[in-house]
Amino acid sequence: MLARSAPRLQQLQQLQQEIAGSEAYVCDVADLGALAATIDNIRAALGKPSVLIHTAVSETFATFLDADPGALERNFRVNTTALLHLARALAPDMIAAGGGAIVVTGNTASLRGVPNYALFAPSKAAQRILAQSLARDLGPKRVHVGYVMIDAAIDAPWLGERGRTRPAWVEPPAGWAFSRDEYFAQPAAIADEVFHIAHQHPSTWSFDHTIRPFAETW
Repeated sequence: MLARSAPRLQQLQQLQQEIAGSEAYVCDVADLGALAATIDNIRAALGKPSVLIHTAVSETFATFLDADPGALERNFRVNTTALLHLARALAPDMIAAGGGAIVVTGNTASLRGVPNYALFAPSKAAQRILAQSLARDLGPKRVHVGYVMIDAAIDAPWLGERGRTRPAWVEPPAGWAFSRDEYFAQPAAIADEVFHIAHQHPSTWSFDHTIRPFAETW
C-alpha cells in the first residue's frame, strides 16, 4: 500500500492492522526514482507482487487559460507515466509466474473533455488508452488488465462531514430521500469490485467497467 504523504500513510497503517501481511510505504509515484526504490523495497519485504492496483490520481479543476500549464505535466506523471513504470517493473514477474492482474481506476474524464478538466482529462484519457494497450499485450500472456471508471464522488475518510453533503449535480425526484451512502460511492464497495476484477476467471476477463451510485445522474 503506497501513500504519497505521512498523513495518508497513517490511514494506511490503520488498514495494515486489519489486513494480515500488508505493509504501508510512503511514496509519491510522481517521483519515478522513489517509485523504483519503493518497488525494490516491496520485493525485498513481501516478494514479487502478483496484483497491481493503480489508484493514484493528480487532478486540476480549471480552464486552460486559468490553470498553470505545468499542472498538465504533473497530472500525466501521476496518472499515466507512473502506471507505465509500474507495469514495466511488475509485469515481467507476472508473466514469468504464469499470471497476474493490473487494475486501474479512472473516471468519466477518461472519455470526455469539459472546460474545467482541460489539464486533467487528457491525462486520464491517456491512462485508459495505456491500460487498453497493456491489456491487449499482456492478455495472451495470462496477465489480466482491467479499467474501472468510477462515475461518482467517493466517500473518502479525509473529506470530513462538510465534504459529504449532497453533490450539487444530484437532484432526487420529488418525494425521494437518499442517504449519504447512496450519493457517495463507498470505498469498501469499490474495493469489492476491484477484487472481483482482479480474480476473474481467464475465460471471462473484461476490460471496461463502470460503477456509480444508483442516484448518480448519467
